[in-house]
Amino acid sequence: MKNIMKKITIVMLIGVVFSLTGLAQAAEKIYIPLLTYTTGPYAPGGIPLDQAFRDYFKYVNATGGVNGVELEWETCEYGYNTDRGVECYERIKKSKSGNMGVAVFPLSTGVTYALLPRTQADGMVLHSMGYGRTDASDGRVFSHVFTAPMTYWSQVTAITKYIGEQMGGMNNLKGKKIALVYHNSAYGKEPIKTLEVLAEKYGFKFLKYPVNHPGLEQKSTWLKIGRQTKPDFTIIFGWGVMTQTSIKEAKAIGYPVSKIIGNWWSASENDTRPAGSASVGYKAAGFHTIGKQYPLHAGIVDKVYGAGNGSGEKSVVGEVLYNRALVNGLIFTEAIRAAQKKYGNIAINGKQLAWGYEHVNLTEARLNELGLGGFMKPLKITCANHEGANSLLIHEWDGKNWVNPSKWYSPMYDVTRPMIEASAAAYAKEKGITPRSNCN
Repeated sequence: MKNIMKKITIVMLIGVVFSLTGLAQAAEKIYIPLLTYTTGPYAPGGIPLDQAFRDYFKYVNATGGVNGVELEWETCEYGYNTDRGVECYERIKKSKSGNMGVAVFPLSTGVTYALLPRTQADGMVLHSMGYGRTDASDGRVFSHVFTAPMTYWSQVTAITKYIGEQMGGMNNLKGKKIALVYHNSAYGKEPIKTLEVLAEKYGFKFLKYPVNHPGLEQKSTWLKIGRQTKPDFTIIFGWGVMTQTSIKEAKAIGYPVSKIIGNWWSASENDTRPAGSASVGYKAAGFHTIGKQYPLHAGIVDKVYGAGNGSGEKSVVGEVLYNRALVNGLIFTEAIRAAQKKYGNIAINGKQLAWGYEHVNLTEARLNELGLGGFMKPLKITCANHEGANSLLIHEWDGKNWVNPSKWYSPMYDVTRPMIEASAAAYAKEKGITPRSNCN
């Protein structure tokens, strides 16, 4: 009898141990260090991005987490200053309980460049969505960096396609002038090489106009553009207060705003509203549609704002930059789900997440399931291609809203992919990296 009771006690103790272990695993969360800039001249861009990330993570947790695993995060304000961004990363890369973050979204090309070796050493994914180093799209060299759904190089090839169409065909670009007004930083300089290649390919003259931080002094730039060089189209790579200043100065000098196309970081309501009537006719690119008419937005309003847990003004939900961050969050959580299919429904680590990113497959059916059907083009990321393949729209500002979306324009991957691979190979040689051979 004593032996029987002893065996029962042992079995019960084992059961308790396994039960407690299960509870501990269930309670473990996936940690994300969030780098933000909600003050200073770049706050108009940083605020809606920060709001959307936190709203989306709250929504994920309110709807059961990612396969039962909740997300946790901590924010650090860095004011779009690269040195402070690196300091923020080091300060919050681990959670208060000591868990290393799984991914970081720098929201800055300069910070992205600075964090490349640090995130590699920490085993953390660096997702620079639509910014950062374009050559990091080559996953054979940059195993932990992801640029999906598109890069700056791809973007300017698609914008050039749009301009060519407005001219009556790509052949008609010969002899024309295309200008780039860009933030004089790593971010703004990123598309220059691609535009130089396109200028040679299609025979147009490429003009460059750098604008120093923060972008408030542009009068002389637009005097040159409006009265001397008179480009047929001008592309803007601005951020913060720079874009609205560009629009105002162009209008003041008489350069047609309808001939200006902003990139996807010069494409928000915070760029056009402050410029008032001067912004009517301004155009800008985006890799998703406009608005909040999708089930995911309704879910966020219900589950997050309905519970009094919103991260900002409810009216911001569905604005352009808010939606940009939703795309980022969506890709991130899909990567977690992909990783969990391989490693189990656990709080995965950064290296496991990198594997998950390389197996993201956002089909149209899956986008429908997630409440964003028709919002963006399907996206598939692979081991070798960390950008995926996507397309963009050109929208126009009518004084109150973004309207008249164009058709989808696909990038010239035949131009950008060889450039990406050559640049990544040079980086690998410089850093002594052996590209992954079993990666396709």
